[in-house]
Parts: sequence; C-alpha cells; structure tokens
Amino acid sequence: MAFLSVLLLVVAFGVGSLPLGHWLLTRLGVDPRLNSAYNLGVENVLRRVGPGLAAASAALDFGKGLLAVLMASALGSPELCVLAALAAYLGHLNPPRFLYGETPPRGRGNLVLLGVLAGLSVAGGLSLWLTVTPIVVYAAVLGFWGYASAATLVGLLAFAALVAVSPLGVPAKLGALGLLVAAAWRFKENLGRLLDGTEPPSLGEVPLAGKRDDQVVAAFMIHPMNLENFWSARRFAWMKPLVERGLLSEASVRHMAAQVRPMKVGELHGIKTVGGKEIRCYLLSSPLLPDVFSSDPELATRRAIEGARLARELGAEVFGLGAFWSVVGGKGVDVQAAVPEITITNGGAYTSGTIKAAIPGILRHFGETGRDLRQATAGIVGANGVVAFGIARTIAPQVGKVIMIGRDLGRLERSAATLRRSAKDTEIVTTTSYDTLKEADLIFSATSDPNPVIFPEHVKPGTWIFDEGRPADAHESVLEVPGVRLIPGGVVRPPGGMTSNIDLQFGEGAVPACLAETLIIAATGEHHRKSLGPQTLTENINFFVEQAERLGFTVVD
Repeated sequence: MAFLSVLLLVVAFGVGSLPLGHWLLTRLGVDPRLNSAYNLGVENVLRRVGPGLAAASAALDFGKGLLAVLMASALGSPELCVLAALAAYLGHLNPPRFLYGETPPRGRGNLVLLGVLAGLSVAGGLSLWLTVTPIVVYAAVLGFWGYASAATLVGLLAFAALVAVSPLGVPAKLGALGLLVAAAWRFKENLGRLLDGTEPPSLGEVPLAGKRDDQVVAAFMIHPMNLENFWSARRFAWMKPLVERGLLSEASVRHMAAQVRPMKVGELHGIKTVGGKEIRCYLLSSPLLPDVFSSDPELATRRAIEGARLARELGAEVFGLGAFWSVVGGKGVDVQAAVPEITITNGGAYTSGTIKAAIPGILRHFGETGRDLRQATAGIVGANGVVAFGIARTIAPQVGKVIMIGRDLGRLERSAATLRRSAKDTEIVTTTSYDTLKEADLIFSATSDPNPVIFPEHVKPGTWIFDEGRPADAHESVLEVPGVRLIPGGVVRPPGGMTSNIDLQFGEGAVPACLAETLIIAATGEHHRKSLGPQTLTENINFFVEQAERLGFTVVD
C-alpha cells in the first residue's frame, strides 16, 4: 500500500509537469511566453491567440489537476488525494527541463489548482465547503483588488485553514499547507512587486502583445549601488532593522541578494520622440552589489544573460546594460552571444558622445570665469579606460597640462605618447597617485570603481570636477572645499515627460547616457550601432550625438 501511494504521487507529479498547453500552442507556431516572461498564463495566452486556443490550453491544465486526484482516489484515501494535488501542482510549477529543451515557462497554475479542487470534491472525499470556498475567496479578492497572485494565495490560505480545522488527517493538513507554501514561493516576485508598487494588475492590464506601429520596446538592467539602495526597495526593507540589531548578518543579506534572479522592477513612461514615436522601457534588476561584479564575474555574467532573456520575453527589442552590468561578459559580448535574439548594448558610444557634447560647454564656462585655459591643469582620473582617455584626447590641445591617473602606469605611458604627438604644446604627466590632483584646476573622472576615489584632500579650492563615474567617483564631501563645482557627467533628458516609479538617482526626468543609448537604438532601429566590447567606434559616437539631437534627447550639464 505504501509503495502504491508513493508511486501514485510520483505519477501525479509527472502528470502535473506535462507541458500540454505549451505543446499545443508551440505546434501551432505560437510562443506563449513572449511578452510575459516565464509565464504560460491563461491571461497571456488569451491576449496572444484568442479565446479558442486559450480555452483549450486552460482545459488541458485543468485536466492535469483533475486526473492526478482521480488516480489517487483509487486507493480511497482523502489524505492521499490532497498529497496528489500537491504533487501535481509542484510538477506544473517545476517541470523537468528536458520536457521543454530550454528554460521552462513557470505558469501560475491556477487552472491546475481548479482541477485538483474539482477532483477533491468529486472523487477525493472532501466536502464542497472545503473546495468551493477557496474558489469564492479567490474570485472575491481578484475582483476587488485585481491581482491574481494575491487572490491565489488568499484562496489557498482559506483552503489550508479549512483543512486544518476539518477531521482530515495530518497528511491532508500538510498537503494543504504545502499548496500554500508552493504558491507563495512561486509568487515571491509578484509579492515583492506588490510591496514595491510595481506589479501590474491582472485585470485591466494593458496588453503587451500587438505593439502599436508608433511604439518600440526596450529594457535596461540596473542594480543597487550600496546597501542603502538595497534597503530602499520595500521588499527588502524589512531586513535593515534585523541587520542593525545583529539578528541578521550583512553577509547573509549579500548571499541572499546573489541568489535572486533578474526581475522587472519598474518601467519608464511618457518617453516620446520629436517624431511622435513612443518608447516603452522596462527596468530590470538582479540586486547584486558592486563588489560582486569583481569578486564573482561569472555570477554577474550569468545574471546579465538571464536578464537579457527576460527582456526578450517581455517583448523588448534592445537590452541595455547599466552601471556595472556594462562591464560583465567582455562588456556585453558574452551576453549577446548567449542571447542573439535581442540586441545588447553597454551604452559606451553615447556615453562618450555626451562627454563630447558637454566638454565644450564646460571649458567655455570655465573660461568665462576669467581663468585662462591655456594655463590650466586638467586631471584625468581613470585614464586607462576608453572613456577617460577620450576625454584626455579632447581637452589636451586646449589646456597647459594634463595629469593622467590610472592603475597601469605602462598603459598610461603608451596613451600619453599618443597625446604628446597630437598636443605638442601641452605637458602630459602620468601617475598612479591621486595626490597629484591637488594641482588640477579641472578634474575629469570616469572610473569603474565601486567606491569614491576623489576626496577633499585631493582637491584644491575652486576646482571644477566633471564626474562621469557610475557610481560617482567624487565623494560628496568635496563640495565642502571652497569654490568646488561638481558636474555630473553622462546625464540625459529623454524627450517627452518621462516618469518612473524607480528613482534612478539622476534627477527628475533624467537617465544615464547608457540608458539613453538603449532608447535611441530602439527608436531608430539601427541595431548594428550597439556598443559591445572595449572598443567604441568614432562613427557610432557621432551617430548617437546626431540622432539624440534629432529625436529630442538633451544632455544635462
């Protein structure tokens, strides 16, 4: 008897895992996951293929749950029927990968739950009040609030509570509780988005399929810059007091953050080009903190690839890598190779372009203060990098002295030799010491360091600092030095009245240049202009500067 019970549970799991709806739709040439990442949900299928096929797919899922319980009922044990219901639901949520040949879609499983409830009332020995009440609760919560995930959890909570007070045995009580726990784990991201206020309602949601001709879709990957950013998300805020009281270690929080897959955390609204094209942009995140990108680059690359797949399944045409995501996987090369179906960009070209656009104005304003540029000293921080060297190449002919600061003195010397040939009247100095910045009247900084590198002791009164670093290279305390002006670099204002539920920390209505590049590629359709790898083509830099002006993007200076 025990062997038959275990065998039936295994079979119930197998029945639940059968991708019947997926097989039906893919045989008809439909990919039901597109525009609803990892989600073979009936609402998504209804929007994409219409009521007929959606009803057929739903019936197959319903049938899986019903069949699993009917098979278990052959042994005449209500407790085994509830456990079979749990096995079928777990099979649906976690099907073996080989059944799909790729990442399995993770549907809500509501039709499977409806099937098992029907089976439990018909043949599983459970009374109607135990099986119908959860459905009524689900419908009431969904109708009142509009969120299917919350409605499912409340309905299963009602089911678990009713089974707990019923005469059924302990296995049935554990099975009902298991259904609730499994659903809570499945909907953890939905619950997080509910807490953050970013979850779209299941009822009345704007269809993602059938994109308008005047609309393009992009996605952009972000991450918290520090623990304070991490706490700012309401879904993680509860951890902060536990860490402060010593009940939870910071190491545990960081370990947990490293386990979180990429997720949609927000969306940019209201971006419309001068020509009237609307740009819809999803904000995705996996909450890796900056130090992880250097300590575990393989994990960071894996998360970036997962983010690209998520972006594609949300319907995005272009996926931008922001902040430290832009340096993983050979600056996006490995990510593009892993997900060739979507355009990947690290944003380097337009980032350089915004510098090219901003520097003339900065130098002009500096000269208007009565200081002679030809007598000025400029410090270039991060000069081993492509962006910072580009800055050095632009300003070297216009100032009296350039101090190039980087970590690799040999590379700096080779770069300096190039500058000396093109700016023969300018003194070029290379160093690894930040103390030499004390000589600079102008500082241009573009590093990939996760922490500030420029502090008050490095800055003399009256210095202008153009900070291209993300996160910022200059500590905010430099403003305590008299006359210091701190100018954030690479900040762009998209056309239209952009709004966002996420504070990108670039000011209201503004985005980083790497994000702006993502939007420009989507708007122009010039996907071959993407930025990948360490090299940035001059023609692409010029392209983004020209197209940004044409579309209505403006550099904030």
